[in-house]
Amino acid sequence: MAQTAEARVRRYKWEVKYEYRSPDCFKKLVIAINGRTPGPSIIAKQGDTIIVELKNSLLTENVAIHWHGIRQIGTPWSDGTEGVSQCPILPGDTFTYMFVVDRPGTYLYHAHYGMQREAGLYGSIRVAVPDGVTEPFSYDYDRSIILNDWYHRSAYEQATRLSSRPFQWVGEPQSLLIQGKGRFNCSSLTTPSLEPGVCNTTTPECSPYVITVVPGKTYRLRISSLTSLSALNFEIEGHNLTVVEADGHYVEPFVVKNIHIYSGETYSVLVKADQDPSRNYWAASNIVSREPVTPTGLAILNYYPNHPRKLPPTTPPTGPLWNDTESRFAQAVAIKSHKGYIHPPPLTSDRVIILLNTQNEIDGFRRWSVNNVSFTLPHTPYLIALKERKGHLFDQKPPPENYDVANYDIYKVQENRNATSSNGIYRLKFNSTVDIILQNANTMNPKNSETHPWHLHGHDFWVMGHGKGKFDPINDPKKYNLVDPIMKNTVSVQPYGWTALRFVADNPGVWAFHCHIEAHFYMGMGVVFEEGVEKVGQLPSSIKGCGETRAH
Repeated sequence: MAQTAEARVRRYKWEVKYEYRSPDCFKKLVIAINGRTPGPSIIAKQGDTIIVELKNSLLTENVAIHWHGIRQIGTPWSDGTEGVSQCPILPGDTFTYMFVVDRPGTYLYHAHYGMQREAGLYGSIRVAVPDGVTEPFSYDYDRSIILNDWYHRSAYEQATRLSSRPFQWVGEPQSLLIQGKGRFNCSSLTTPSLEPGVCNTTTPECSPYVITVVPGKTYRLRISSLTSLSALNFEIEGHNLTVVEADGHYVEPFVVKNIHIYSGETYSVLVKADQDPSRNYWAASNIVSREPVTPTGLAILNYYPNHPRKLPPTTPPTGPLWNDTESRFAQAVAIKSHKGYIHPPPLTSDRVIILLNTQNEIDGFRRWSVNNVSFTLPHTPYLIALKERKGHLFDQKPPPENYDVANYDIYKVQENRNATSSNGIYRLKFNSTVDIILQNANTMNPKNSETHPWHLHGHDFWVMGHGKGKFDPINDPKKYNLVDPIMKNTVSVQPYGWTALRFVADNPGVWAFHCHIEAHFYMGMGVVFEEGVEKVGQLPSSIKGCGETRAH
């Protein structure tokens, strides 16, 4: 009961609007919260209620914010996923999100409307254990660092390119940001800007992010990624990283020189300031899994009392080889639940859904598909349509639960590139145990398979296993980790590989499960699960106002 007595309500008033910013020295429109990108951090204790009063001052576009990693138990309408849990917030309107942070750990928030996340609308959520509760590791100071990639084109331009015929890919990002700061090489601009000073490396806005440390102290760095495309590798020059938490769950600690991190993931690492204190050190993020053309993202680990702007005397780390899938696979397999905090998974599942990830075409438009079906959002959010029994508002035929496992060749470009589009969903029996197998395959380019980080709303899942090649439904489940699998809300599937997840459908609501690469979800790489929607309480009227929910 102590936890309930201590729980408090934390209120935030946020205004979302476009502002000119130069996070990587290049001036462009960003979406800021109260003038900031990344936005204000939410810092709370387990059991607290968070109330965010969000005013949309974007003038010409809608908005919605997803609370990434917060399960929204009892508040599925606050998940912030436009088209799934709510209508978007209209320009000029104010919407109130209210939810409980029921688990300690490192979480995120970000836009979940169109491709707005990559315009700078994101931030961190840090939930501490209640007073008197100890964690299985100790540290002196706590810091949150969000890694991101950054494009100079607007989200509108990106979306238009992706929806063009012929298809125009968005390309690689111009910069990598660490806590909202990066550095673009202004001299590489080939076309002179109409506006003088649009790129200015002397602006303080793009001076490197500084992490100041006191020699001998231990720091908990909560490292998270909200990239729109890139898989990253993060390291601090000359310092070991001890991994202790992943997506809000304690990890059996392991030590690495660098850590791979995919969009939507969070990790806590412990770093001891135990190196030569007379100098500063580089913190670096580098792109992996795609051939990088983007420069290394740099921050400074500043040993007090050195000057925080004193550059390290060394060459910045360039990270592991971008195409070294073995090291990425090895890290995925190494992450286990902390021995003192194991939540044992159910030993068997009631349903197995195999999701083949492919690139396809529909009427000449390039799409991403799951089991040859490319996902589209309905005009009326699923939560409202299902709760009000308006089944005609979306396709009642569920998407396929598997693909032709025996005959499909995952290593080649398919002769039939066509797919279909649908907004049908998977209906899950309440409290049933569901296995999801993510199967990767070749794209529409020969000898190419991409890395996809998949994120599940409303749940954590057990990571039962990772494998190379095609998943074998008979033999591979025999190798699942039933002893100490880590629980996560976001996990990667490696090129030409598979990842197996297990979760219990015990959270009444409608929940998205999708690739966290912004362009891929926009292009149809996602599914939606419904479970126990009849148990959901009365829907707040504030989530309505679009599709068939408009007042007649």
